[in-house]
Amino acid sequence: MWRCGGQRFVGALWRLKSGSAHHMICRWKSQPACERALQYKVGEKIHGFTVNQVTPVPELFLTAVKLSHDSTGARYLHLAREDTNNLFSVQFRTTPMDSTGVPHVLEHTVLCGSQKYPCRDPFFKMLNRSLSTFMNAFTASDYTLYPFSTQNPKDFQNLLSVYLDATFFPCLRELDFWQEGWRLEHENPSDPQTPLIFKGVVFNEMKGAFTDNEKIFSQHLQNRLLPDHTYSVISGGDPLCIPELTWEQLKEFHATHYHPSNARFFTYGNFQLEQHLKQIHEEALSKFQKIEPSTSVPPQKPWDKPREFQITCGPDSFATDPSKQTTISVSFLLPDITDTFESFTLNLLSSLLVSGPNSPFYKALIESGLGTDFSPDVGYNGYTREAYFSVGLQGIAQKDIQTVRNLVDKTIDEVVEKGFEDDRIEALLHKIEIQMKHQSTSFGLALTSYIASCWNHDGDPVELLKIGNQLAQFRQCLKENPQFLQEKVKQYFKNNRHRLTLSMNPDEKYYEKQAQLEAEKLKQKVNSLSAKDKEQIYEKGLELRTQQSKPQDASCLPALKVSDIEPTMPFTKLDIALAAGEVPVQYCAQPTNGMVYFRAFSNLNTLPEELKPYVPLFCNVLTKLGCGILDYREQAQQMELKTGGMTVTPHVLADEAHLDTYEQGVLFSSLCLERNLPDMMHLWSEIFNNPCFEEEEHFKVLVKMTAQELSNGIPDSGHLYASIRASKMLTPAGDLQETFGGMDQVRLMKRIAEMTDMKPVLRKLPRIKKHLLNCDNMRCSVNTTPQQMSQAEKEVEKFLGNIGRSKKERKPVRPHVIEKPAHSGLGGNTHVNGSQIIRKLITDPTFKPCQMKTHFLLPFPVNYVGECVRTVPYTDPDHASLKILARLMTAKFLHTEIREKGGAYGGGARLSHNGIFTLYSYRDPNSVETLQSFGKAVDWAKAGKFTQQDIDEAKLSVFSTVDAPVAPSEKGMDHFLYGLSDEVKQEHREQLFAVSHDKLTAVSNKYLGVGRSTHGMAILGPENPKIAKDPSWIVR
Repeated sequence: MWRCGGQRFVGALWRLKSGSAHHMICRWKSQPACERALQYKVGEKIHGFTVNQVTPVPELFLTAVKLSHDSTGARYLHLAREDTNNLFSVQFRTTPMDSTGVPHVLEHTVLCGSQKYPCRDPFFKMLNRSLSTFMNAFTASDYTLYPFSTQNPKDFQNLLSVYLDATFFPCLRELDFWQEGWRLEHENPSDPQTPLIFKGVVFNEMKGAFTDNEKIFSQHLQNRLLPDHTYSVISGGDPLCIPELTWEQLKEFHATHYHPSNARFFTYGNFQLEQHLKQIHEEALSKFQKIEPSTSVPPQKPWDKPREFQITCGPDSFATDPSKQTTISVSFLLPDITDTFESFTLNLLSSLLVSGPNSPFYKALIESGLGTDFSPDVGYNGYTREAYFSVGLQGIAQKDIQTVRNLVDKTIDEVVEKGFEDDRIEALLHKIEIQMKHQSTSFGLALTSYIASCWNHDGDPVELLKIGNQLAQFRQCLKENPQFLQEKVKQYFKNNRHRLTLSMNPDEKYYEKQAQLEAEKLKQKVNSLSAKDKEQIYEKGLELRTQQSKPQDASCLPALKVSDIEPTMPFTKLDIALAAGEVPVQYCAQPTNGMVYFRAFSNLNTLPEELKPYVPLFCNVLTKLGCGILDYREQAQQMELKTGGMTVTPHVLADEAHLDTYEQGVLFSSLCLERNLPDMMHLWSEIFNNPCFEEEEHFKVLVKMTAQELSNGIPDSGHLYASIRASKMLTPAGDLQETFGGMDQVRLMKRIAEMTDMKPVLRKLPRIKKHLLNCDNMRCSVNTTPQQMSQAEKEVEKFLGNIGRSKKERKPVRPHVIEKPAHSGLGGNTHVNGSQIIRKLITDPTFKPCQMKTHFLLPFPVNYVGECVRTVPYTDPDHASLKILARLMTAKFLHTEIREKGGAYGGGARLSHNGIFTLYSYRDPNSVETLQSFGKAVDWAKAGKFTQQDIDEAKLSVFSTVDAPVAPSEKGMDHFLYGLSDEVKQEHREQLFAVSHDKLTAVSNKYLGVGRSTHGMAILGPENPKIAKDPSWIVR
């Protein structure tokens, strides 16, 4: 997987979500893993490594142990923490000097087989032989990272063995390079008369990546701002340069970059460090001697005057105003990221400059009405040796470029003069406090990503983790010098000559020109071939096809057994009480580390149908337009000072027992530190009782930003949009899902954003409020510590007492409403005490599913394909069989057909909780052919061409998801939202264990065959002559 430049977020710090899912103890003293690590002594020798440093980091509840390998110089960091979700990663500094994508193609190819595990594709095979909670690989601009995580010690050793062998001793076979990188191959490999074309997984992945205009902009920004060395090229590969890469160059790059002397090892969690060191030394490092890698990135030479560049991109078919599709940004080179405190300060400064409606650049640029949203990569980017800051606008008219530049300069001058309000700085420091206390389930992964760039350039990763020290130093600097931040703005922005102005304009013929350049490259390659070369290409194509189609012997790979899976799941204790008369509130006591998580769900049963399409917009703006006596800026400030965020989202919740029954509603979610609970609940009271819907100007800003974000999200989420559309007519809930989250919503937001007068839409919001913001059809939930529970009960009671009920009784719009108690497990629910949650579900007894095929025309060179089948609900025993079948079809058939042979970046099958079975592909050069592959996959399943070993592997893969760690903040949510008791989930678990070969072939024949169940199909992608001629397709 390729990571382009900086993530779309204000600095790496904000990705650091502290905490783990398991046994998080608030008292620093009582953590065995940390105590164990504190016993190590500097200078101590362990399995070929020497301990260099042992440092407690109490703010993150961990102990850091830094080591180095004696004979190779490999660096090692172990973070001991009482977390059962243990993580390993190995990272290599990879600094390409051209855009052939060599590190990216290598990242794919090392995972295709190694000396100890010579079978094809051990990486994908291990997904089904393990209970991993995460497995992947990433190519960044200057490093390649291979992480995995698991909760099972045996699994950790198995995966470690495969990862070590893959990275240090890969086979790097020529055919794997052809498959993963690029190749010339006949359109139909078995017919030498068909034309030769470019194929390859990375080749198609990068073609797909650059259909995203934000990625095009980000990539050029990095290339132009840091032009002297590795950052001037595209590490993931430019589709026009990838065909210049040779197999020999790939092997050479591996030899020079994938050496222990150029590696950084990282482990995290509560497993024994000694075992990791022993295995890494014996299986890999003991076989190498130290070298001096020449992979370091020299400092970028600072410019003596600013520079400007213009680039082009494809047109945005969802642009709200076709004449306003220009993007512009002004970017500044900042110091080396290994200066930990300076980076921390600039990260915070960046947030103060661009985050939220109170920030100076939001006021100056977003509210100017000139554009739709900030330019890509806005804010601080610390992913390159020298960081950079970027700010600008997208969705502007070309004539406004100079205006935006002037506004950037003017804003910098104003900040230098006026500085920042104390409250804004406090709100930001409060945000860091929350992020250090909030517990995520993938903390190890967050940490390895957080330290990767700094460590890659020989910075100190442990210093980076001491956020408490950096905060204290930051406060001290502000105290000693009130002008501290203004001076930084002056130094790094106002007086900085290393400044790039980059503008990007759409070109109607962009994709046409790209296709033409590709055709010329192809012609040049083909013309240089001799008759013998062509014959070899044909034979190699056949050989590759034979390899891909051969049954795979994976017996050399380690594997867990189904008997390694826990037979029973842990049950979560819940208490339900009625508050303010009759509103059920679910209380779940958890070790939340001093945080309170509050949620409320309100159903939409009384809302008139014509208002439903506007519910997502209502949710999006409800907490951003002001409430009570607070205007939208003051409201944003209070939310940042007192909460960790307040969000409102529409939901369509499937019933676990009936496909034609569902619940429709809106979920209100928020979190805060215990001390701020009264303030957070007061804010919710004001939002419910006195939301402000008068701010038309700010409403316009929010609408344009939302429309832009939806449009920008299509290249990354095209397969999801295709799947939502394909399932639209299969269940009564499908239509509402398309309305809330499908292409219908993207188009509606585009139409609203195009309106010159938005008052008619704004007037709909108070109408939605009347049906939604009251206690009538509400339930609440609270997750917090046992000590905080009684205080939380009082605050929730007060909130519900404040918001009251509707003045008049409202009847449901749809007459068929079923009242259903939430915990209807067999024999009741032994883990839920107190009252019941009664859910009011909608059903449609007259519903008839029907087939619908839609092709959304988009100017992309790749497709996103979805086919959906209506099957059975969650509690039906066949649901478990279909879930295993989806995994089986992905691993044993679709992966080969769609990715390896077809060249798509991804593809597979999945079964959703709502009983919809989906087959999909992602960034796919094919469309109609992929639908044919889906048909072949069904035939394969019906014929039962799989073994007991295959079934066991599919079970392991499914259970790795079923048993994925759950954060304390998320415990009890299945019960709260879906009414699923732990008893029902345990019954489903037993059904998964009981899935057999006979059951799998039976469900394949019963539901997936043609004419058995109703299918829906959808494609997002370029024009297709076959589809255009087929009247059964709707083309939009």
